[in-house]
Amino acid sequence: MSENTEVVVIGGGYAGVMAANRLTSRDDVNVTLINPRPSFVERIRLHQLVAGTHAAVTDYKEVLGEHVRLVVDTVTRIDAAGRALTLEHGGTVRYDHLVYAVGSGSADPRVPGAAEFAHPIATLEDAWRLRPVVEAASAKAPLTVVGAGPTGIETAAELAEQGRAVTLVCGGVLGPYLHPRGRRSVAGRLAALGVTVLDGPGTKVTAVTRDAVRLADGRELPSEVTVWTAGFGVPDLAVRSGLSTDALGRLLTDETLTSVDDPHIVAAGDSAAPSDLPLRMSCQAAGPLGAHAADTVLSRIDGERPATLTIGFAGQCISLGRRFGIFQFADKEDAAKGIHLGGRSGAKVKEFICKGTVKQLADEARKPGSYRLHKMFKEGRRRQEQLRAQHDGTPATAEHTV
Repeated sequence: MSENTEVVVIGGGYAGVMAANRLTSRDDVNVTLINPRPSFVERIRLHQLVAGTHAAVTDYKEVLGEHVRLVVDTVTRIDAAGRALTLEHGGTVRYDHLVYAVGSGSADPRVPGAAEFAHPIATLEDAWRLRPVVEAASAKAPLTVVGAGPTGIETAAELAEQGRAVTLVCGGVLGPYLHPRGRRSVAGRLAALGVTVLDGPGTKVTAVTRDAVRLADGRELPSEVTVWTAGFGVPDLAVRSGLSTDALGRLLTDETLTSVDDPHIVAAGDSAAPSDLPLRMSCQAAGPLGAHAADTVLSRIDGERPATLTIGFAGQCISLGRRFGIFQFADKEDAAKGIHLGGRSGAKVKEFICKGTVKQLADEARKPGSYRLHKMFKEGRRRQEQLRAQHDGTPATAEHTV
């Protein structure tokens, strides 16, 4: 029997791949990555897949370290007491330490008709199903995109650039994250592309039918294809396995990303809720969280106290078709500033970031431990204040022992 420590990573997205690659920095650690797909999904390009401008997948050989064992399957249950995982296609995988990085997907829309008639775009399979539907629609067919976050804006712009008749239903504010200056820039570009933007309190969707979308203010919009981008949810694996989660289903952890239930389980990416104060779901957070999760596991293997979470944001980047985009600058705690980079420069920055996220994973695969971005920031003041308020004056730290 091997004397090496067995570490299993569930989920092969940005956070999971970063964690798996980083864990191979030690020869006495065996790393297994379990993922339901045989290829890495560039999730931030799924709107391009729908429009036919990018495949949105990369071979794992390009981003996954050669010493990581890839198992293409789905974990159906975590037996924390027995440190074992049940796989959908049969069999059990045992672990000494587990990285929970299952990511996120479409939220249950809970709007009459949405689950039946609207098309989500949060996963690769969603995008694959949507693309032929869009291609089959006539050139002048009315297309409605529901949700005005980055995914909704990008999808609307991508399809409108191809000459499609697109209506973007915001259900509130266009680009809620954006500074008003950045919002005006995005609105101007969408108008130039011919996108009809419906925003304000009356634009909440109340029902979806086969050929229409109904709004709270009583309007009914004709819609041959309805794309649903409003909200994300996380897989219910942690809930089904009896682990503590937040209201959305993200695994509750301390500030080292260690599960509040079990010191042998850490979380990373969209499915992590450190101190019940989760970070914005994004690949910008996923990479640093994946690296920190791996560092926590390695510290526990050595019997050392893991470091607490430090992370900083730079902003939000949104493509507006293939030729234009916007980079909305933010402070390190993710509050938008009054500065943005737009136009063709914004598009170049977005493409640089899309390529850069893949390159970061590939670099960590070639040289495990080389990624340092998550160590460049100090704990943010606002997060410290939130933690003090939440924990009655005591910041959340790792109290588990190996």
